[in-house]
This record gives sequence, C-alpha cells and structure tokens, in this order.
Amino acid sequence: MPQKPVVQLGGGDRQRLRSLICAGRAPARTLTHARILLKIDQEMFDEQIAEELEVSTDTVARVRQRFVQHGLAAALQRRPQPPRPDKRKLDGDGQAHLIALACSAPPAGHARWTLRLLAHRLVEMEYVAGVSHETVRTALKKTT
Repeated sequence: MPQKPVVQLGGGDRQRLRSLICAGRAPARTLTHARILLKIDQEMFDEQIAEELEVSTDTVARVRQRFVQHGLAAALQRRPQPPRPDKRKLDGDGQAHLIALACSAPPAGHARWTLRLLAHRLVEMEYVAGVSHETVRTALKKTT
C-alpha cells in the first residue's frame, strides 16, 4: 500500500483554518476542506474523516495531496477548470445561413427540409466543419 503524504499544519495554519470555520462565511467546499485538513492534522484515519464529514475517502486523499504539493491555499480552493473550446458550433453568420437555407426550397425528392438535411447541407456548403441535427434544432427554435 502506498505511503500517504504527511500533513503537518503550523500554528498559524491551524489558527487560520479554525477562524475560517468559526466565521462560516466561506463556500461550503472550502469549509469542508478546512475541516478535512484539521482532522488530518489530528492524525485521524481517512475513513473516519470521510464518515464524519460525509465525503468520500478520495476527497480526503485529494485534499491531503494538494496540501502537500501546493500548500494551504490550493488545498482550500477549487481546482481551476481547464480552458474549454468554444461550444458554439453555429455563430451568427452560420445561423443566418441556416435560416436562409431553411426558408429556401427543399432539395429535389423531398417535400420539406428535415433537421438532418439542413445539418448535412451546412457541412456540404462548408459553413461549418460539422454540426448535429440537434444543434440545428436549437438554432432554429431560437429564431421562431
């Protein structure tokens, strides 16, 4: 079984955590992490801490690891989320093309436009690299 990182809080850290908990003016996750650190400092087992604070043992292990690697501030705060790519497949220009396409005559052999036909045609005409019929539906729903 791998060795757990040892957490040793200094007097100032311990006092800061206690005052943070007593004030109760921080986000719930921050307060929970502070309680975890104080209980780890009292040399309680991870399973006991998890049961007392109603968190998973993995949470206790992650807080311990972040404290050892990055310090008190990092252990208390949320981990920053990674940057995400732009979620919008259809920008304003793409939506304008979609609406113009939807208002035009349907392709030969079809009585009307379907969402899948519209999505396929947008990709075919290279307005977007790829788009699902669901994205087309939500874009058209916005425009009534």
